[in-house]
Amino acid sequence: MRRKAAMFGAGVIALVVLGAIFASQLAQFPPDQQNFDGLTLEGAPMPPSATYWFGTDLLGRDLFSRLLYGAQTSLIIGVVANGLSILIGTAVGVTAGWRRGWVGAVLMRFTDLMMAFPALLLAICLAAIFQPSLWIVALVIALVNWVQTARIIYTQTISLAERDFIAAERTLGASDWRILRHHILPHLLPTLLVWGTLGISITVLLEATLSFLGVGVQPPTPSWGNIIFENQTYFQSAPWLVFIPGAAILLLALAFNLVGDALREEMDPTQKGRG
Repeated sequence: MRRKAAMFGAGVIALVVLGAIFASQLAQFPPDQQNFDGLTLEGAPMPPSATYWFGTDLLGRDLFSRLLYGAQTSLIIGVVANGLSILIGTAVGVTAGWRRGWVGAVLMRFTDLMMAFPALLLAICLAAIFQPSLWIVALVIALVNWVQTARIIYTQTISLAERDFIAAERTLGASDWRILRHHILPHLLPTLLVWGTLGISITVLLEATLSFLGVGVQPPTPSWGNIIFENQTYFQSAPWLVFIPGAAILLLALAFNLVGDALREEMDPTQKGRG
């Protein structure tokens, strides 16, 4: 509560989540409904008004309604893709840090190899190979985002494995699984919580980028990225079609970053008192 920026971020996240959950109640129109009065006499999108709060798009669809339903897509992909990347990165990092030897060397060299490829380029290639859909995009993003988590968890696992209480557990005959479950993983949870929160913002931005490039979530399913992609040709004549969803993407990413930074500072003793 002392961190005003974090509270602002939490408020933004809460608003977006509530908007996504209650999209069917809050939306004035179905997201794919082409309204007869949603275009001007010249066939151009309508600007924001009392009827269409955020205006309409090039097909006469209500932009506010599409943003609400698009929030569902962005949040689902953000949570699912980031959750999968955390699981993969944790599995690789803990295995490499605990086993070490040739197992750790192989896993970390593979991680280095994955880090050598630009994440966006690799995501575009994978999305182009598979048929783009909501769950495929989430899987693709998870497959390119786990490497940072693996690196961090690998380093922390090695540090924990050398602690005296781990040596004492081994002396008492505790199995590897018991040590990992009761001592290693609980100590990694704060890091995973912070990294998971920060990672959602990266995931949301990457999903929006893929959708904008046409290899993400495909129409008619709305997402904030493909809303910009569909309406980019009207950037000069109807700027609200680009600025409003773009601002929503940046605001949500900023909110998760603010909350993630606050969690990191609270859970790291060396950072307390600096917020």
